[in-house]
Amino acid sequence: MNYISIAANEPASAAAAELYARTDTSGIALAPQPSHAATQTPTNAVIETILSRSAAKYYDPTAALSDDQIRDLVRIGTSAPTSFHLQNWRFIAVRTPETKARLLPIAWNQPAITDAAVTFIIIGRLADASTVPERLAPVVEAGIMPAHLVPEWEIPARRLYDDQPQRQRDEAVRTATFGTAAIIYAARSLGLGSTPMIGFDAEAVHSEFGLAEDEVPVMLLTVGPERAGNWPQKPRLPVADVLDFA
Repeated sequence: MNYISIAANEPASAAAAELYARTDTSGIALAPQPSHAATQTPTNAVIETILSRSAAKYYDPTAALSDDQIRDLVRIGTSAPTSFHLQNWRFIAVRTPETKARLLPIAWNQPAITDAAVTFIIIGRLADASTVPERLAPVVEAGIMPAHLVPEWEIPARRLYDDQPQRQRDEAVRTATFGTAAIIYAARSLGLGSTPMIGFDAEAVHSEFGLAEDEVPVMLLTVGPERAGNWPQKPRLPVADVLDFA
């Protein structure tokens, strides 16, 4: 499934990776940064994918992704967790020049909309506990869950979400965000850049792309092969500043 080798976009060796981390987009060496080894961070292919991801600003405007490649990304994204297995998400893959032109003016005219191979409109659906039996039916058929447990999921879901519009919307945003994160890291593992974006007119997107009343356009996600000029991952706050033990 490696559509584009990561080696085409990132240094292949540890030494090259260290040099890349110490170089800005013009090739000027920067101050040394601590390596993963120095901080004793455990590592494997998944962790390296996460730690090397950065937001892509510059995409190759001549590149494209096939329908199957786009389906693969969404299939992986929908493996993310959802409350009560609601799977309350939907994805619109904006990929043709005509559809990009519709999205561009309501997405702040950001160049990535037209340059990236695809821009996903990430949609969260308001949590609806009445869908729990339907969502769990394949789980029962697969022999994962006994049928008698279905009401034990539906009843607490109804207590949580029925007549609770804020909770329903919160769950829509949570679900969409989990799915987006999975697509982001899947894209990175396949050598593709990505950027989640909140710079858009939500009401206009809702209208222009025919979203239902129970659907929330949570974010946009551009995905595609990158071109030169993107930064490596920016330093984060120290763990000591964001972690408390209780």
